[in-house]
Amino acid sequence: MTAIALDGLVKDYDGTRALDGVDLEVAPGEVFGFIGPNGAGKTTTMRILVDLLRPTAGTARVLGEEPRAGGPALRARLGYLPGELVLDERATARELLAHVATVRGRGAERIAPLAERFDLDLDRRIGELSKGNKQKVGLVQAVMHRPELALLDEPTSGLDPLLQREFLALVREERDAGTTVFLSSHVLSELEDVADRVALIREGRIAVVDDVAGLRAAAGQRLDVEFEGAVSAGAMDGLDEVRIDGARASGVWRGAPTPLLARLAGLPVRHVTLRDRNLEEIVLDAYRGDA
Repeated sequence: MTAIALDGLVKDYDGTRALDGVDLEVAPGEVFGFIGPNGAGKTTTMRILVDLLRPTAGTARVLGEEPRAGGPALRARLGYLPGELVLDERATARELLAHVATVRGRGAERIAPLAERFDLDLDRRIGELSKGNKQKVGLVQAVMHRPELALLDEPTSGLDPLLQREFLALVREERDAGTTVFLSSHVLSELEDVADRVALIREGRIAVVDDVAGLRAAAGQRLDVEFEGAVSAGAMDGLDEVRIDGARASGVWRGAPTPLLARLAGLPVRHVTLRDRNLEEIVLDAYRGDA
């Protein structure tokens, strides 16, 4: 059984196509990153998975069931953090989370330890909390019952860097405890650290699915080189995105680096660096249509 299975998923809004034939599978126990620009279809996909939206065409299965058919019993096995979090601002965080635990029938024993971990004051009214503290409430309610599948839409929005790191540690722990985690993020360094695989969605279509290592291999390496004197364009043949400024040149090399290093060995090189491109650069390729 797959944790998530999407087959030809289509969603239209008043004549606008938000999802255009999305095919995707997420295996049980994965941390799966879902990346794309605003309006690409990330939030729409998640809302279909929790039955807040119904697809126009195609199918979605969550933990082996269609979201509509699974009903409350299926939703009890999920944890969901929406991208636009709306909470009852009259209640305290403690009251709200206790109510959620009562409805689910489990998770109450994790409220206090998770709140302490994320430095959340449970006794303040939600209306008095900052955006970051409201996000902590959303995170706690999404994972406190150890769901089989956690769907987290921009989960670190509003969190400071230390708490972002704490969140990533929590994701690893939840995965090790058996939870599948499906999350979207604009903080791409987070996904490099924690995701097993990543999907890039653009204009409602999946552009590429791969693990981070595979994405990096396809994306190549960034070369920066300084020569003893002015360099000709021919010295950078075979590289993409070449830039030359006097004695300095840069570009992207794809493939095994041995031929490139052999060529550079015959040139008057003063200094050279060759590094893997990071996930942010890879995603920008996909946004431009170069994936």
